[in-house]
Amino acid sequence: MKKLFASAIIFVMVFVLSSCAVPAQNSSERTNGLNCAFTAEMSITLDKFSGEAEVKRFGDGVWSAEFKSPNTLSGVTLSFEAGNAEASYKGLSFSVPRSALPVKAMMLNLMDAVDTAAKLTELKGEEKDGMLLISGSLEGGDYTVTVDENGRLAAFSMPNNQLSMTFREVTLISTSDAAEETVPTQEETTVSVQ
Repeated sequence: MKKLFASAIIFVMVFVLSSCAVPAQNSSERTNGLNCAFTAEMSITLDKFSGEAEVKRFGDGVWSAEFKSPNTLSGVTLSFEAGNAEASYKGLSFSVPRSALPVKAMMLNLMDAVDTAAKLTELKGEEKDGMLLISGSLEGGDYTVTVDENGRLAAFSMPNNQLSMTFREVTLISTSDAAEETVPTQEETTVSVQ
């Protein structure tokens, strides 16, 4: 009787452990199209804030976003490189703390999520309506990066922060074009704000 009882417990344990190892039905893989330099039109919604910008990714941790709307940000470019954030407007540049504006905070979350995913060989996530949803967690909360059939950025969201970004017209930038754009011109004036 003891052997029968022990065998039954072992059988149940093996069944439970093996059923946990079965992947989800909607789980899918896709070629990683995030590990490249690109430019895209971006629409942003953060609680009551909404805006439009052209975002560029030059490489790991090197991004910029030039805002077209709202009017209070129109023409402002936020540049991120080597952990530093810089704002510029009509040739005047100034350094600012990373967490000074909600706009910068949401850009930093986007950068962290995409740059982390860009390091992967293949993207893995949940398949939904032809898109791949990659979930993760950052210091600021849980997020979802959505990529299209080519593994390119389509959307980014952080539901707990009421943040939603959509990307359209994603275009690859050649390495030489990216290098030219990140070099500041001599006409720019730099002012440091501490």
